[in-house]
Amino acid sequence: MATLQTTVGSPYPLGATWQSEGTNFSLFSEHATAVELCFFGAQEDKEESVRIPVTERTDHVWHVCVPDVLPGQLYGYRVHGPYAPQEGHRFNPNKVCIDPYSKAIAGTVHWSDQLFGYEIGKEDLVMDTRDDAFGIPKSVVVDPSFTWGEDKPLKYPLHKSVIYEVHVKGFSQLWEALPHSLRGTYAGIGSSHAIKYFKELGITAVELLPIHHHVDEKTLIDKGLCNYWGYNTIGFFAPDSRFASMGIRGEQVGEFKSMVKNLHAAGIEVILDVVY
Repeated sequence: MATLQTTVGSPYPLGATWQSEGTNFSLFSEHATAVELCFFGAQEDKEESVRIPVTERTDHVWHVCVPDVLPGQLYGYRVHGPYAPQEGHRFNPNKVCIDPYSKAIAGTVHWSDQLFGYEIGKEDLVMDTRDDAFGIPKSVVVDPSFTWGEDKPLKYPLHKSVIYEVHVKGFSQLWEALPHSLRGTYAGIGSSHAIKYFKELGITAVELLPIHHHVDEKTLIDKGLCNYWGYNTIGFFAPDSRFASMGIRGEQVGEFKSMVKNLHAAGIEVILDVVY
């Protein structure tokens, strides 16, 4: 397995932050005894190509900076610590963890018993030692730059707001006026066709049903179904890649920002439906 040179890095901001000297990785864990940063070449890789011990810790934040890591890099964590369910601790370094501060996530969960931190049928008292890297979505290093221009919040008073609740995919998936590549996507919501329609309705805001990266529950997958509405968030800072037309290695972030910018330019606010 390859090794990379690292520097101390910074505890904040949390998550992965691409900067001139490299990408800074920062993860909070009060009770971890060790943290490993893992790099992957593809979302469904069975093992990581690089595993980096994160040795620096400021208070309860583990951090490291890795030079030459560029946007698009897939990563995750293996976090060591006590496996003591009776005490509320379920650390298991055999399982890859998604960065809770991911700004983009590639792929979705491929369910199997190996994804559980404990052996099925034994409640959660016995640790499962099988590796689950193949079935876990990977966090993505993103380029945060974007040309916002004159964009700014519109700040319509609530009593003058006309809010249109809409599902990103459901809104345009079957809309023949849009090119196939834009149907059911952020780009579709921010397209000139959609904006013309919104303006004709007389709305002042679109309220998007959950666009945060979500996971389909295993019970639904087993029945050949999916969580269409997205009310099972796994990444609160990552726009769901299932609504992206341009790619899933960070391109979904730029597409989402462009949608917001286009809507704002047309005088339409964007409200996000969030479920905690």
